Amino acid sequence: MAWLLATHTWAQQKDYALAPAQYSAEVGMGAEYDSNVSIEEVDRASNQGDYAMTMDVGLEAQKELSRRIEVAATYDVSQVLYKDFSQVDRQTHILGADLALDLDAVDTGVSFYYINSRLDNEKFLELYRVSPSVSGFLAKKWFARGAYVYSDKSIENRPGRDATTNSGEADLYYFHRGLRSYFNLGYRYKDEDADTDRLDYTSNSLKLRYIHRFKIFSRIAKLELAWRYEDRNYSSVTPSIGEDRDDQRHRWRADFEIPIIGRSAVQVYYGYADYESNYPSADYTQYLVGTRFLYRW
Repeated sequence: MAWLLATHTWAQQKDYALAPAQYSAEVGMGAEYDSNVSIEEVDRASNQGDYAMTMDVGLEAQKELSRRIEVAATYDVSQVLYKDFSQVDRQTHILGADLALDLDAVDTGVSFYYINSRLDNEKFLELYRVSPSVSGFLAKKWFARGAYVYSDKSIENRPGRDATTNSGEADLYYFHRGLRSYFNLGYRYKDEDADTDRLDYTSNSLKLRYIHRFKIFSRIAKLELAWRYEDRNYSSVTPSIGEDRDDQRHRWRADFEIPIIGRSAVQVYYGYADYESNYPSADYTQYLVGTRFLYRW
């Protein structure tokens, strides 16, 4: 039966002309000011600000394997170099692979990511992530996506923070004017199981994004506004505070991208974070403002 199905599928697709592989790249360089240099993964905040230079490169390749199947591979590397806090200079490498299957009414796929992050050129974070997903249009302007995410992370010299995570995600999109203007509302449930019991937690997260593209001197500029909220509930008593830890995290961000000459653009961004927690090290506010020059091809 499986052989007959495969033969039928091949018969339907053998005359389909596959599109050639597509390649793209992006290079960015900029500067930013961080009002509270911090390492979120280990709940450390300096309560001091610093300037930083940023650099990043992104590469992507896409290829159709058949009329319904497409694969993609991505590689991103970024570097943040602080003026004074060189001990937290951060370099991050992200290697990704995606497999997408078009089933007409819905699309399914699975993505794989490997993340390696270094602080001051020393090992810091390593993470593996796999996520199957399903998506499709509910109506002409409404699009939905659901995904399951499994990740496994390890933090150098802090084995108690090594953890596995199971998450469920749901996103709803409303295309007001296609990709020129749309809204995205998302929800995520996350269950993180750390090697140290006091760091186990579950969380509920919400996000709301608005993306608007418009013309400036016959070129398309892009504005993105985003709000994210996370409510974390830790499952065990944190000894230093004598009770279960509880965090609420709000993040706001605004990005404005202005095209300039050819394939280049300038991005200006501002972000604000308000982390409320009964664990003092995780209770702080922070803002980030910066600009970045981009070139794409």
